[in-house]
Parts: sequence; C-alpha cells; structure tokens
Amino acid sequence: MDGKLKYDFSTKIWQHNSPGGWFFVSLPKKLSEEIRTHFKWQEEGWGRMKVKAQIEEYLWDTAIWFDTKHETYLLPIKASIRMKTKLKVNKTFKMHIWV
Repeated sequence: MDGKLKYDFSTKIWQHNSPGGWFFVSLPKKLSEEIRTHFKWQEEGWGRMKVKAQIEEYLWDTAIWFDTKHETYLLPIKASIRMKTKLKVNKTFKMHIWV
C-alpha cells in the first residue's frame, strides 16, 4: 500500500472511562517500540502519527497516538467501524495498520 510498512496484530477494543468515552485499541508494546524506533520522525503534535487501518474488509485513514503512561500507541475505533464489524469490548480480533 503506497510503499507503507504493514503491521498485523491481534488486539481487543476498550472504552475510555470518561462519560461517553471513546473506543480504542492498544497496539502491542513490542510493536509500538518498533514503530516508534523507525517512524517517530513522522509524529506530529502529542505523538500523533497518520496511518491506514483495517479490520476485516474495512479500510480507513486514521492516526495512532503514543501514550507515554502505558508506553504504547493507541488507535481510536470510530463508531461506523464498530457497527460494521460488530466489535464488542474485550473481544479479540485481527487488525492491520500501515505506517
């Protein structure tokens, strides 16, 4: 995909604990370390990095943010993707991102 590097991983969706909190996936720490080592120069404000993401056949443009507290990247999952894929909190699924 446009010369970008593809990463595949299994993850679970979780919801931020604020009222009406956003839904996220946390990238595996080892994967986050690798991405940060090679692509940190692409980060914008607040550790934001543009990526493409895919769950099942659904592909979209998004971004990951580096969470210094947990030392991993977080990827928000939009409501439309959650509805199309019927994702539930704490259910493991396969995901792909391109950096």
